[in-house]
Amino acid sequence: MKLFKQIRTNLFIFGLPFLLALFSCNNDDSSVADVDNTNLTNEDSAALLFMLEEEKLARDTYTYLEDLWEINQFSNIKNSEQSHMNAVIGLLDQYNISYTLLSYGEFNNPDIQKLYDQFIDYGSKNEANALEVGANIEDLDIVDLANYIDATTNSAITNVFKSLQCGSRNHLRSFVSAIELSGNTYEPQYLTQEDYTLIINDSREQCGP
Repeated sequence: MKLFKQIRTNLFIFGLPFLLALFSCNNDDSSVADVDNTNLTNEDSAALLFMLEEEKLARDTYTYLEDLWEINQFSNIKNSEQSHMNAVIGLLDQYNISYTLLSYGEFNNPDIQKLYDQFIDYGSKNEANALEVGANIEDLDIVDLANYIDATTNSAITNVFKSLQCGSRNHLRSFVSAIELSGNTYEPQYLTQEDYTLIINDSREQCGP
């Protein structure tokens, strides 16, 4: 799975500046907008657009793999990922940020598209690989959300992203449990070993809306 990690690194380095440039071209020279007494920067807007596609990546991948393998985790968690997308869309609509959702398996960000294609290819080989893909996506999601939470001062974004991160921790536990029941192990790709161990050893969390 090191290949996926490299793609993700490239995605974060090149994808976010691309979104920032695109957002800047589609707006006036103001970098801050006020909605409900909260500040929204161009970086915040780019983060929302990025996370919408990353949550779509999870939903679309799990939908494909559930159809292929009929594994309960994919069946249950794909619906949760749709809820995650809806939460991000709620913020995009609140701040009047335009976005485009493509069909299942299609993405605006070429690096996310590449990551989706890699996940589908790897997860289609066998059920063990499919479960590893699930864990890998949640591992990635937790770290990206943490980075965006640390970078923003917008309370609305912070609250939504923390809720999504809570859900991703539960999803990671579910995938890892299935992996271990099958006699395999999962090695974190993005989380530190310390953070990963803390998450896995903790009990299922009750997440907010």
